[in-house]
Amino acid sequence: MRIENDLKLGFKDVMFRPKRSTLKSRSEVTLEREFNFLHSTVSWKGVPIMAANMDTVGTFEMAKALATHNLFTAIHKHYSFDEWKHFVQNSSEKTLKNIAVSTGTGQEDSEKVKQILTEFPQLNFICVDVANGYSQHFVDFVKKMRNQHPNKIIIAGNVVTGEMVEELLLSGADVIKVGIGPGSVCTTRVKTGVGYPQLSAIIECADAAHGLGGQIISDGGCKIPGDVAKAFGANADFVMLGGMLAGHLESGGDLIEKNGKKLKRFYGMSSETAMNKHAGGVANYRASEGKTVEVPFRGAVDDTITDILGGIRSTCTYVGARRLKELTKRTTFIRVQEQENQVYS
Repeated sequence: MRIENDLKLGFKDVMFRPKRSTLKSRSEVTLEREFNFLHSTVSWKGVPIMAANMDTVGTFEMAKALATHNLFTAIHKHYSFDEWKHFVQNSSEKTLKNIAVSTGTGQEDSEKVKQILTEFPQLNFICVDVANGYSQHFVDFVKKMRNQHPNKIIIAGNVVTGEMVEELLLSGADVIKVGIGPGSVCTTRVKTGVGYPQLSAIIECADAAHGLGGQIISDGGCKIPGDVAKAFGANADFVMLGGMLAGHLESGGDLIEKNGKKLKRFYGMSSETAMNKHAGGVANYRASEGKTVEVPFRGAVDDTITDILGGIRSTCTYVGARRLKELTKRTTFIRVQEQENQVYS
C-alpha cells in the first residue's frame, strides 16, 4: 500500500483567471480544430465536442443534429446492422464524417464492427469502450482492432493515468478516453472507491498523449458550459458529454410525464437499467456501477449546443484566445477556496 500526497483537482476546484484580450466580440473566436492522428492517415476537422456512446445520448438522431454544428457523436454499440444500414443510406456525408462506431471487446463485438466497416468504408472512427481500460484483454483488443483496421481512427478508453495512455497509444489507439467515475449517472467511485479527479486526469493524460503524438478525450464530469471550457483549458483535445445532452428530443430514453411535467430517463451504461435492457440483467459476480435518473425534457438539442458553444467562446474572450487551440496556452487556473466551491456547486 502507498499513498500519493500530490494535490489532485476536479472542475469545481478551479476557475480561469481573466487576461487582457484584443478580441472585440465572441464572434471572433474559432472553435473548429483540425487533427491528424498517430496511426491513421485520415484527418478530421470540426468542433471537438462529442456525444457520449450511451444509448440515451449517442443516438443516430443526435448524430444528425450535432453534425449540423460540426460536432461529433460516438454512436452507442447496441444498434443492429440493419439499423446502421438504414442510417448510413439516409445520412449526409457531413454526418458520416462526424461519427464513431462503438464496440465492446467481445468476439461478437469485433465481428459486428468488421461487418459495418466493410459495408460502409466511409466511416473512419472506431470507439473501443470499456469501464476499466487497465486490463490486458483490453490492450490486446486494441491491438487486434489496429491490425484489422489499419487506417481507421481508433478511440480507446477509459483510463486516467499517463502510463496507460502511453500503452494504449503504442498498442494502436489514436485517441484515448480519459475519465473513471466523474459522470453524473456513474457510481463507480461510490461502489468501488476507484477514480481520479477529472481536471488532474486531463492534465496528466494530455501530457502523456501529446508526447507520443496522440490525443485525449475528457469523458465525464461536465455539468455546465464552464466545465467544458475548463476541460479544453486543461489541454483536452476533445470533450465528451453525456448528461448535458440527455433529455432532448434526439436523446434516447423513455419520455414520461409526472405531475404535468415531461421527463426523460437517463442512465449509465453500467446501471441495472442498461444491463437489464442489453445483457439480460446484472450478472451475479458484479454490481451495478450506474444509476437511473429522470431529467426534464428539454426539446431539440440545438439550443443546448448554442449555449455550450457560446459559453466556450465567452471563456476564450476572457483569456484572449482567438482559437480554441490557443485556449490552453492562455489558461491560468486559480484554485477555488472552499466557500466559493460551495457556492459554485
